[in-house]
Amino acid sequence: MSSSHASLTLEDARRIIAAATKKAEDIGQPMNIAVVCAGGHLLAFERMPKAWLGSVDIAIKKAWTSRAFDIETKTLGELSQSGDQFFGIHASNDGKVMIFAGGVPIKQGDTVVGAIGVSGGLGKQDQAVAESGAAAFNS
Repeated sequence: MSSSHASLTLEDARRIIAAATKKAEDIGQPMNIAVVCAGGHLLAFERMPKAWLGSVDIAIKKAWTSRAFDIETKTLGELSQSGDQFFGIHASNDGKVMIFAGGVPIKQGDTVVGAIGVSGGLGKQDQAVAESGAAAFNS
């Protein structure tokens, strides 16, 4: 990635998706995997065979949410429970905000350069696959 712009490239996104796909295969759970650039726009997407159709939209929105707020969607979900500081945030941005585990910001140093969103399994599975994808960027 060029240091002249702080965003993931398509090549980065493909490497991230490949690592996430390998993790999903390792755990035996078909996933939908989305990667967004620093601007929150979809850069790359993969739907593994037999991954839920309903999770396509969720994966893309998890990636967007993670970049829009520079936070893991798992953490945002924990902070948005009734009575907590972000309660109701999922209704913002025309309902685009996802508060389920599986969205992870991708950083270069301290700068968020994009995000990955994964959906298709249990929250802990989505999170593990997203973390594997994100880790591939910095390896």
